[in-house]
Amino acid sequence: MRRLKWLLILLIPLGGIIAGAVYAQKYFKSKSQPKYTTVAVTTGRIETVVNSTGPVKPVLSVSVGSFVSGPIKEILVDFNDKVKEKQVIARIDPRLAKAAYDRENAALATTKAELSRIEAQLNQAKRNEERAVNLRAINKDYVSDQEMDQLLYARIALEAQKDLAKANIDAQQASVNNAKTNLDFTEIISPVDGIVIDRKVDPGQTVASGFQIQEMFIIAPDMEKHMYVYASVDEADIGQIRSSQAQERRVTFTVDAYPEDVFAGKIFQIRKSSTTVQNVVTYPVVIEAPNPDMKLMPGMTASISFQIDVRDNVTRIPMAAIRFVPPDHLIRAEDKHYVEAKAKKDPKEGEEKLAAEKRAEQAKLRNKRVVWVQDGNMVRAIPITVGLMDGQNAELVSGDVKADDMLITGLEGDNPRASR
Repeated sequence: MRRLKWLLILLIPLGGIIAGAVYAQKYFKSKSQPKYTTVAVTTGRIETVVNSTGPVKPVLSVSVGSFVSGPIKEILVDFNDKVKEKQVIARIDPRLAKAAYDRENAALATTKAELSRIEAQLNQAKRNEERAVNLRAINKDYVSDQEMDQLLYARIALEAQKDLAKANIDAQQASVNNAKTNLDFTEIISPVDGIVIDRKVDPGQTVASGFQIQEMFIIAPDMEKHMYVYASVDEADIGQIRSSQAQERRVTFTVDAYPEDVFAGKIFQIRKSSTTVQNVVTYPVVIEAPNPDMKLMPGMTASISFQIDVRDNVTRIPMAAIRFVPPDHLIRAEDKHYVEAKAKKDPKEGEEKLAAEKRAEQAKLRNKRVVWVQDGNMVRAIPITVGLMDGQNAELVSGDVKADDMLITGLEGDNPRASR
């Protein structure tokens, strides 16, 4: 009995030690097993866009200026006023122009009077020559040859003076017309129907015309119909923009004044006049947008999204799963070549040394990707081909993946080790 008691005393602590060792082994084994963060494959819509910014401007801005000099007598329109074509919108003091017009009219009257005097002298010369001819018909000795020559050339000279006087009248009439035009220019006329979006002068201000006509007003026609948005698009995206224009896809944008409103338009023009700033080449793209509510105003900055392509009801692969690269020790041996191939390929290293055909070939392979799923304590690679990408999801074109599959995006507690 005494032996059994001591045996129990020895076995109880030993059993506790063994049980503790087994528990500790299970605990550390569970702690050493990797825990993955996963995301589900979904089905839905993918839309690819190219984003840009640009100012809102009227379709046409007509600058109205003064061709003549003088103080402004009257301003008949103000900012935001609607004007009609041929409407008087301002007047310049006409006194100097009126005086010049009267002076030219007086000079014209003088030239016409001079013509009348020459015509009278010419008629007298013709009659003198006619009488001399009649006298010589009676007797040629009545008028000498010298006298006949004097009468003849006196008539010819007066005819020439008459032609000169007529030419002077035409020249003076042109001067009168010019003075009348300058007088008419003292009334500033709107050349189009539109809205006054800028007024640069005030009553009493003096305008001085010179080599450049002074700008007084800017009038924008058809603002209530449509406006233009001028976007600067990077050269890398301009091919997609041309494709979007060819397919007549929509363009949407917002402005800070109405952040909850989405405005829609269409690509009106892709201009070929490039701009280079710090080695970045951009092209202007003009978007035409309706403006029935007059919410779009000149100078607003628009945040623009060009719709490039859209697919509905497609299998969507989360981009986080595509970017994930697992640690080497968790990859199955038969899948390690996927990571090794990526590690060997640096898309920037030596790219400038590749031929154009090779660069194009590499571009085609960019849609070949790999995603990972859990296989016990390891991960298994699934090669896929993707199509459209919108920044959050990619369209699945081919690959052994279906909706609701769980793809690995990372290890719990670890930072991403690599990205695609």
